[in-house]
Amino acid sequence: MAECYSFSTNLCSLTKEGEEDHRKIYQYFTDLVSTFSCEPGVSSLLLYRYNGWYASLPPMVGVMAAGRHFKAQPSNVLLATLPKSDTTWLKSLLFATVHSMLYPVDDNSCHPFTFHNPHECVPFLEYQVYVDNQIPNLDAIPSPRLFATHMPFQLLPKSMTDSSCRIVYLSRDPTDNFTSFFTSVWHFSNNLREKEKIEPWSLDEAVDYFCNGVSPFGLYWDHLLGYWTAQSEQPEKVLFLKYEEMRKDPSGNVKKLAEFVGNLFTPEKEEGGIIDGIIKLCGFESLRDLEVNKSGKTELVFGSVENSLFFRHRVAGGLVNYLTSEMARRIDQTTESKLKGHRLTFS
Repeated sequence: MAECYSFSTNLCSLTKEGEEDHRKIYQYFTDLVSTFSCEPGVSSLLLYRYNGWYASLPPMVGVMAAGRHFKAQPSNVLLATLPKSDTTWLKSLLFATVHSMLYPVDDNSCHPFTFHNPHECVPFLEYQVYVDNQIPNLDAIPSPRLFATHMPFQLLPKSMTDSSCRIVYLSRDPTDNFTSFFTSVWHFSNNLREKEKIEPWSLDEAVDYFCNGVSPFGLYWDHLLGYWTAQSEQPEKVLFLKYEEMRKDPSGNVKKLAEFVGNLFTPEKEEGGIIDGIIKLCGFESLRDLEVNKSGKTELVFGSVENSLFFRHRVAGGLVNYLTSEMARRIDQTTESKLKGHRLTFS
């Protein structure tokens, strides 16, 4: 069986004193976040505000713990996204590209994706690494280490922004992102509110929260611009990708991704179909139909998540069933206003 790194089995063996120190650090951040102002927002959990961005309590504590503990290595690659930007797909593309020599894409019998969800292969810093008072043994991960995050650029660990490690950012059209998020989290939140006999949110309220930035990891457009500006200033360090362009030209973007992380495909490998093989391996249907993604679960900071939930069918531009023309216009106007002068546009 092919193995890929699992944090659940690679935690540091701490002394009793070390465990106590880490427990104190997590308790300190938990107590600190608990004092921040909070709002329900477009989420199933309360969102706490810190320096202009929002997150529920567990991942915000993880962000702060990562800032305290994480030590970047030059070969590290970080994938940054906002929720519902097709993070799972890019995680799979990144892992398959970086490890194409170690795990041939044409050998499904022993590829890690046969046994592990992409979120296990490229774990979130704030949802999977820095959780439950445990500091993972990151030195046990073979180079290059791959991580993911929903953090805004300005909240990344200093060792990451100061080092020569690479950052890949995947953006998505704001309106499509909102409707994708709405169809899952918003419905789930309202189901909880109904059980607790609390009046459900209207979709108009959800649009208000989104346009005002009361969403997980803050205002959508600020998040985009943080990484967009970083790419403009450090193109050798930050690669800014668009979901829509990747769907139109997956081959060209996988090649761009490979070149950026330093894993150049030789002409012979390209002629041999390695890029097409990666795209096929990481295709929505290919991953969805694997047994591990039908019946398996992935551990996140707030509990076990069924892998099948990461493979819900998504269609770009599917807002017609949810938004009124006025709601769509408001999101479009916010996009135009926030991105004006930044040369960042969406079709």
